[in-house]
Amino acid sequence: MQIGLVGLGKMGGNMRERIRAAGHTVVGYDTNPDLSDVGHLSDVVDRLDGPRAVWVMVPAGAVTQHVIDQLGSLLKPGDTVVDGGNSHWRDDEKHARELGARGIGFVDAGVSGGVWGLENGYALMVGGEEEHVERLKPIFDALKPDGPYGYVHAGRVGAGHFAKMVHNGIEYAMMQAYAEGWELLEKVDSVDNVREVYRSWQDGTVIRSWLLDLAVNALDDDAHLEKVRGYADDSGEGRWTVEAAIDNAVPLPAITASLFARFSSRQEDSPQMKMVAALRNQFGGHAVASADRPDRKSPASPGSPGSPGSPDEA
Repeated sequence: MQIGLVGLGKMGGNMRERIRAAGHTVVGYDTNPDLSDVGHLSDVVDRLDGPRAVWVMVPAGAVTQHVIDQLGSLLKPGDTVVDGGNSHWRDDEKHARELGARGIGFVDAGVSGGVWGLENGYALMVGGEEEHVERLKPIFDALKPDGPYGYVHAGRVGAGHFAKMVHNGIEYAMMQAYAEGWELLEKVDSVDNVREVYRSWQDGTVIRSWLLDLAVNALDDDAHLEKVRGYADDSGEGRWTVEAAIDNAVPLPAITASLFARFSSRQEDSPQMKMVAALRNQFGGHAVASADRPDRKSPASPGSPGSPGSPDEA
């Protein structure tokens, strides 16, 4: 299958490589000419046979809207646009209406996998009409992890990004729990090897998880997280999750508290936020603030090319 891919940052670039490895043709475009296969967005459309499919992997909001507006004028009826960024699900409904008026299909895809997706595959939560989703199934199969799980057609347009939003809200709460436990273990005199305590939980315990594995990775790099400032950004998805909970009268105390903890990290050097910042760096390659230079952020450590607001950012 042929597909265009717009946005070749830390996730988009790896996705291009994974799709190609599955035998499909990818025409990639990025504003960075060193990453791009073509010189202009219009070249992507020109290089694809109809009916075309173009996957957008750029920051949510104005940038996504700009790209979709351009594609709306370049594509033809019967073509399909996939938004794989972290767009708000209400924006998906707007984009589907705008493109649908031109006869162009629209699919929203929540994508999780971060900098590890090339190797492990990407979990995909997809929203859209059945005919548009089924057309893209070979690409979804190429991107998803091996095995029966990691892909779902979650529902109509907006469902994919709504599901990914809730996923990221849960991620906030899980990271916060690991961070709080780490701080308490570090605080008491009786425990003198916190890193190995965390390592001992990786097998046979009910709280084992990939996030726990990444916490151990971070502690292997810096046993007491002394190099990391206790500051953690929020990508916006946690806020959207809490807003949706309010709109639907659903209590989310753990997720809400974890979001507010991010805010508290901006007021002081929070020990818990050292772990949250380290975890964000481990799974998504997000930059961390250096402990010795609180005003500056250290480069992200497994590779850091790409733009803010990447789909796996939490």
